[in-house]
Amino acid sequence: MRKLEEMTDEQLALAYVEGDNRAFDLLLSRNEVKLFGYIMFVVHDQEKANDVFQETFVKVVTKLQQRQYVPNGKFLAWCMRIAHNVMMDMYRDNRLQNIVETPDDNDMSKIRDEYVVFDNAENTIVRGQVMSDVKKMVNLLPPTQREVVYMRYYQQLSFKEIAELTNVSINTSLGRMRYALLNLRRMAKEHDVFSNITMF
Repeated sequence: MRKLEEMTDEQLALAYVEGDNRAFDLLLSRNEVKLFGYIMFVVHDQEKANDVFQETFVKVVTKLQQRQYVPNGKFLAWCMRIAHNVMMDMYRDNRLQNIVETPDDNDMSKIRDEYVVFDNAENTIVRGQVMSDVKKMVNLLPPTQREVVYMRYYQQLSFKEIAELTNVSINTSLGRMRYALLNLRRMAKEHDVFSNITMF
């Protein structure tokens, strides 16, 4: 019999369904940082992120116990879909309104440096400042746009995967990214962040 530590997340989920509570403890330890980071990136508030995280895992446990999990994809992606639905429900209930600022210690709101293309060697000198400015601008995007930026650039998901996770069409996902990039370019121009730098 394989040790729990050698199992994939999907195998651990099935083991928990069959009654092994230790499997869920390991699932939680493997995925809680990434899942909380995704939630924090979207809601930008520690207390509300904790609420979303807790409600998400209550739903995860409930769905697992009801055998609603089908291991045809990544377990983390399944949890992210549940978290997305929880956040959308909270937005509809006005429990996640008017959140813009990000705590200074939120190091999960990172956009990978390699997605910023510098036109010449001199521009690499200002890489650190530029990335700092990009993060600040991303934090000001509407939640749905911020979410797709996170999934695309931080999680490196395809637009098909993003559409499935957020329960929208691929065209809607592409549209949200398009508007996010347009907003980022507008903010960059207003604050003179980029000159010969493009973000794709």
